[in-house]
Amino acid sequence: MPHQPDSELAAPPVSHAAPLIRATARLQLHRDFNFAQAAEVVDYYQRLGVSHLYVSPILTARPGSTHGYDVADASRINPELGGESGLRQLVQRLRAAGMGLLVDIVPNHMAVGRHNPWWQDVLRWGRESPHALWFDIDWDSADPALKGKVLLPFLGQPYAEALEAGELVLCLDAESGELYVEHYEHRFPLAAPDHALVLETAGSQRLAEVIAAFRKAMPQTCSAAYGLLRDLARDPEALADIDAALAGFSAAQPHGRSALHQLLERQHYRLACWRNAADEINWRRFFEVSELVGMRVEREDVFEAMHAELFRLYAEGLIDGLRLDHIDGLTDPAAYCLRLRQRLRSLRPGHEPYIVAEKILAGDEALPAAWQLDGSTGYDFMEQCAAVLHDGDGEPVLDDLWRDIVAELGSGPGSGSGSGSSQDCMQVHGPAELCHFPAMVQQARRSFLTRNFAAEFNALTHCLHQLARSAVTTRDLSLMSVRRCVAELLVHFPVYRTYATEEGMPALERELLARTAQLAAARLHPSDHPTLHVVEGWLGGDLMLPVGQEPRRALQLRAIARFQQLTPPLTAKSMEDTAFYRYGRLLSRNEVGAEPAQLALSIAHFHQLAARRAAQTPASLLATGTHDHKRGEDARMRLAALSEIPEEWATVVRHWRTLNAPIVAATAGAEGGIDAADEYMLYQSLVGVWPDGMRAGDDDLSALEELAARVIAWQRKALREAKRRSDWIAPQASYEAACERFTRALLCDPGLDARHHPFLTGLEEFVRRLAPLGAINSLSQTMLKLTMPGVPDFYQGSELWDLSMVDPDNRRPVDFDMRQRRLADAMSRPVSLRQWQSGGAKQQLIHAVLQHRRAHAQLYAQGQYLPLSTHGKLARHVIAFARLLPAPDGAQGQGWQATVVVCTRLAAHLLAFDGARDEALPLVSAEVWGDTRIVLPAQLSHAQGEGLRQWRSVLTSGAGPLEECAMPDGERGGSMTVSEILGSLPVELLELRLS
Repeated sequence: MPHQPDSELAAPPVSHAAPLIRATARLQLHRDFNFAQAAEVVDYYQRLGVSHLYVSPILTARPGSTHGYDVADASRINPELGGESGLRQLVQRLRAAGMGLLVDIVPNHMAVGRHNPWWQDVLRWGRESPHALWFDIDWDSADPALKGKVLLPFLGQPYAEALEAGELVLCLDAESGELYVEHYEHRFPLAAPDHALVLETAGSQRLAEVIAAFRKAMPQTCSAAYGLLRDLARDPEALADIDAALAGFSAAQPHGRSALHQLLERQHYRLACWRNAADEINWRRFFEVSELVGMRVEREDVFEAMHAELFRLYAEGLIDGLRLDHIDGLTDPAAYCLRLRQRLRSLRPGHEPYIVAEKILAGDEALPAAWQLDGSTGYDFMEQCAAVLHDGDGEPVLDDLWRDIVAELGSGPGSGSGSGSSQDCMQVHGPAELCHFPAMVQQARRSFLTRNFAAEFNALTHCLHQLARSAVTTRDLSLMSVRRCVAELLVHFPVYRTYATEEGMPALERELLARTAQLAAARLHPSDHPTLHVVEGWLGGDLMLPVGQEPRRALQLRAIARFQQLTPPLTAKSMEDTAFYRYGRLLSRNEVGAEPAQLALSIAHFHQLAARRAAQTPASLLATGTHDHKRGEDARMRLAALSEIPEEWATVVRHWRTLNAPIVAATAGAEGGIDAADEYMLYQSLVGVWPDGMRAGDDDLSALEELAARVIAWQRKALREAKRRSDWIAPQASYEAACERFTRALLCDPGLDARHHPFLTGLEEFVRRLAPLGAINSLSQTMLKLTMPGVPDFYQGSELWDLSMVDPDNRRPVDFDMRQRRLADAMSRPVSLRQWQSGGAKQQLIHAVLQHRRAHAQLYAQGQYLPLSTHGKLARHVIAFARLLPAPDGAQGQGWQATVVVCTRLAAHLLAFDGARDEALPLVSAEVWGDTRIVLPAQLSHAQGEGLRQWRSVLTSGAGPLEECAMPDGERGGSMTVSEILGSLPVELLELRLS
């Protein structure tokens, strides 16, 4: 039953005309930052100009969850966040401020374990459970030991050893009247009929009635039996009888261990060591996380049960829209999205729900229009915006530097092939492979198929083999041939997934699958080509079996679903969680949604993608930072500047490596010292994370010690994710310790005076020189997010510089008090670079442009996107475009609105100053811009019968007229000189007016 609201809590007044979504602020909720704390920052975000808070999942997660994506009970709002009363108070505060609420939801999976009542019911009743088909469990596993059972790979050691050690204990829950097996924090319920088997061993007449009740218990009628046992537990004599029965199953004695083993063999689950999960699990997981189980949300009963609480909240007007987590995990994302939108529409007539989905789009891939989503969560924009601010001309030098570094891995303890003691590490690479990103990803995919996703791969290939055996024409296709063909398809698959249904596969996706099959064929022996042809046809839906052949048709649809649900985690784990931690050419390009092999994006291509978004998904979120990012948005922009000065960077790195070589040797362990690749990536991370204003020579070393602790936590995660010298499954303690000793020696060795530590002082000096370039990139990135087609989204705290690393570093507490004080000061004066080192200029910029968005909401929501051409010697260093909202009557009179956006890019060689670069402002001087100008077409530059328009800065007091000019097509237009526009800031937002 859905959770009922507290009767004494009146819903706040709700307007079905919810606020227009202009800008969102993402908050991570957990027990230490709950609804009450979120309510306290509402006024801050309202003053900043945000229209909606956008929060992590609010349904009941596992106790202590720091993110909320492990929902255990979908029928209740998480009590750790403040429950329903806390949510209502937050919404009341939002409505009073004229703001709304978007909520992240998780339709793909739920947490397993004792806190999930649906899951526990399945363990209790097996296939007879009303929830047996709610979870994506293969009840007909090819493994006879798992036929009709659920594998539970949660033991800390092999089953026999856990049993022998007494780690499995039969217990009574006196409150519920249920017997269960306890293993540390796990609680595995006993099948109801087996309660009778256990209790009858006591030989007590007092237990006769409850034994009889459990023998007859069924899922719908079992409450009476549990009630009887609960009542007996209150009687001391009866409780003694129960304890005597339980004692017969104690692992302390051989006969007890044998009895407990026989009892466990009768259950609807099979206990196993956690290491068995990858090879044997018979239910769909979220990626390779065995604590999260896939849900069959394509079933109507599951859909309604998982969303009932959310639907109630939406119907009452408490929430205005949804963010869909891991949409690619669903069997049929299109059907789910359509059903969800229709359901929400029916709950609040007249209010169009806002729905975006987390979807990684590869290359020029677009969000399917048939899904009727408002857009994505913004990873595509994050990638495009970052890429256009990298300098492609730096690629050859960066390639050479990385190639030289990985060449050192060819021998010795630091070899990419690892050492003998680290043979359990997942993958090995030679220098050539570490230089070629696509090859690195393909090898990672192969390894994941044989290790981390072996069970999922086996289930898919067995399903296809069953399908082959079911027809005379395909019965000779062997399982091993099917495995080889499917493996090559998966290894070469270029996107996260396809979206075939019982109606077939969309044409463009079918072409993609055909191209993938061609690549697979080139790797396969010709004898496997016939099998590949059939498998391709089945997965592509061209050989879709007719409705009359239901068993075979069901097998084919199941195979298609399994293939399409395997490619997303395989792609993500191979790229984002493996190759991104190995490929170190430039870490600013190793980001979620990005393609590290592509260093930069041209301005023309950037404009094309923006125009497409304006036409297809104008309300898509625009993100530059998320709770899953690898590096904070401003750390990425600082590192991006390295692509502009590759020669200087290469010289600095080589100097640091020579300088620190004795420290590498001194901190080495049994597996040697930190190797060249890991050392280089450490230097990049230090450059990105080094706080503005930190001084190596300060007497107080606590700041350096805190930084070292953060970097070491990142380093340990990076080493294990890379699976090159260590691994989560088999951590290589010696190598990890050597890397930690090296990092500590660089940052906070108590035996070194930081003021005279050559590396530390060199790092500080280099970051100080690089910071103005990073700041220009960051301010341009921020301006682009604020003004391009879409809805700007701000990850918590990123209004100031965000130099964070991957989680958990990017989920540290945010100092909102400080940000509120800064904002109060920022609101009192025009945008300037006065406080650029502290991030004040960024916060000022965000506030100023969000106020403009508030006043011109329709311009940004519906306005046309017009790329503007730039001319002159520095044309490539300017990104310029206009947003245009024509007057309602189509003329240029009342209601006509237009803005021009101008951003600096690739400024490393443009900064003009007398002193060293570390004394420079993040600003290209007016003289340097020279004749560089921006040209506007007549529809922007001229008003009918009124002549040329003028421009006025939204950020400063600047203003001026446009100049008459001729367009390439002979039509008249207007122009403005960049030197006049970017005189005090590296970015500008201009309004076009008649006077």
